[in-house]
Amino acid sequence: MNIKNVSVLGTGTMGHGIAMLSARAGLNVVMYGRSDESLERGFNNIKNSLNRLKAEGKISDKKCEEILSKIKGVKTIEEAAKDADFIIESLAENLELKQKVFKQLDELCPSNVILATNTSGLSPTAIAKHTKDPERVVIAHFWNPPHLIPLVEVVPGEKTSQDTMGTTMEWVEFIGKKAVRMEKECLGFIGNRLQLALLREALYIVEQGWAKPEEVDKAIEYGHGRRLPVTGPLCSADLGGLDIFHNISTYLFEDLCNDTKPSKLMQDKVEAGNLGSKSGQGFYNWRPEAIEKKKKEREEVLLQFLQRDLEKK
Repeated sequence: MNIKNVSVLGTGTMGHGIAMLSARAGLNVVMYGRSDESLERGFNNIKNSLNRLKAEGKISDKKCEEILSKIKGVKTIEEAAKDADFIIESLAENLELKQKVFKQLDELCPSNVILATNTSGLSPTAIAKHTKDPERVVIAHFWNPPHLIPLVEVVPGEKTSQDTMGTTMEWVEFIGKKAVRMEKECLGFIGNRLQLALLREALYIVEQGWAKPEEVDKAIEYGHGRRLPVTGPLCSADLGGLDIFHNISTYLFEDLCNDTKPSKLMQDKVEAGNLGSKSGQGFYNWRPEAIEKKKKEREEVLLQFLQRDLEKK
């Protein structure tokens, strides 16, 4: 792979995770933060992630030291752009900010440097609007937490070149993730469209009084959740028989929720300040110990899948 030097813009949840993954793969990494505090937070998060992996026996002390030695912190875009082969931006989800940053990167970097964004929903075409080389602008959307979730959606803009797509896919696979290639952009990409479609129906079931929130979640956890790691929805339909799924769709599709506005149930909770774990109350009562318990449980399951992925290589 031609990429040796990666620059990551952003030190938050996604930025520090991408920096760690790239360094773990042996690449030289520059991580951009706007302040000393931001960089310190980013490096502390990297150390915390490494310590969790080390506690699970997934990584050695020596490897942790090697990873940290590969990452350099900088506080200007100019420093981040210098000598980079591949730049991935993971700043705030603000289109004007991203357009400004990509215009600056486009002016600073040679034309062979790929400019990627980790946006979870903004248009790559819109982000590249003020660049002279939109052919090198691409989305590489990591899922959270990036060091544990394999999925990275690679999404082209209207003018993104095939070379840019191919190199980005290669980089994603090189750092140990699973690249999913989209043929053209759409709102929400693949993952969030499916996730929000599932959420809409889950909310609808609760709104109709058919089941409580915890029962809906259990139906996914103990049903679809056990099958989806091996068979996605289209593969499941093939295995179950397309004729059977077609027959079910003839009567069930018309009864599914098809609202085009956000759920009233969720809107009411948001307006009341019940935002979920961040506020302590959502569909569940989130005491600090409950949050930690659920996060630990999630991490344990994701680590099991991570181990399985490693064994399959």
